Amino acid sequence: MSRAKRSKSARKVYTARNSARSNSRRHREYFDSHEVYDHETQHSSEHRIRVGLSSSSVSPMTVAETFAQAAKHGYDGVEIMVTHNAETRDVDLINGLAAETGLEVMSLHAPTLLFLPRVLHKDHWEKLRITANLAKAVGAKTVVLHPPFRWQGEYALGFVDGVRQVSEETGVVLAVENMYPWRAGVREILVYYPDWNPLDEDYDALTFDFSHASTAGMNALETVSEIFDRLRHVHLTDGSGSLKDEHLIPGAGTMPVAETLQHLAKHDWAGDVVVEVNTRFVTKKSIREQMLADSLAFARTHLGLEAEDGRRDSLSHVHTSEIRVSDAPTSDDNSNS
Repeated sequence: MSRAKRSKSARKVYTARNSARSNSRRHREYFDSHEVYDHETQHSSEHRIRVGLSSSSVSPMTVAETFAQAAKHGYDGVEIMVTHNAETRDVDLINGLAAETGLEVMSLHAPTLLFLPRVLHKDHWEKLRITANLAKAVGAKTVVLHPPFRWQGEYALGFVDGVRQVSEETGVVLAVENMYPWRAGVREILVYYPDWNPLDEDYDALTFDFSHASTAGMNALETVSEIFDRLRHVHLTDGSGSLKDEHLIPGAGTMPVAETLQHLAKHDWAGDVVVEVNTRFVTKKSIREQMLADSLAFARTHLGLEAEDGRRDSLSHVHTSEIRVSDAPTSDDNSNS
């Protein structure tokens, strides 16, 4: 039997005062004046944290190019965003590329974006079921999805319980992603239902996106700490606190990305990190590829994965978050602190 929702949606209004920029500045001031990052110890989780590449980070945004770039730079796997492109739903193609490259299909991103209303199916619940079954067919354990829009009727009203039901039916984790309010002058328009912020809802699994959090004026470290037990997936990116959903490479914005990744490693988080950065407007392929390489290096550094690889065999009996590495390079080169 489905658990009762603890949604606070009934108390939410359609618009609210625009506070994202002031919140963003306040959070940045806090991290500027308080040292949060631990430079003395390199932490890594006792669980395997995979780092993948999203197809939305690759230009052109094709399945084949996503696998090619992920393999070239040493990613553990890929996340495929299901779109109008038939390749993103081609099980044989995806499985063939996975076998050819040796990469894992870590997750699929359901076609729940505004410009993908009828991809896979016009019924929203059937769309999620098809995506979950596609994920099973390509070996992915997770489907990332956005919360509904207010105008999506019964789908929006029953979203929290419905997500749980589809997950139980298919055996695939449906990880709901944090979004952000839209803006109209000095007001925020709350177009997502139950909310752009998933903290108030009884979801079993969540995806955290740093760029969305930046646009919303969220405190990333505080939010991730609060949802730690339900956090299954991270979209690794950055933002500068503007009203745009920027998807900068990690370290290029003002979010505490390094601090948050270290927090996950330090507290033995079990989940996947997927690089989701915007390379669409970069004119040179060499620059785009450097962005993907730098994003992977950032993740591996602040999750402690490089040190973990080097000592796993000889020190497998030692809890990695307790190992001192005073002789190793510090991680502050790409830190936002």
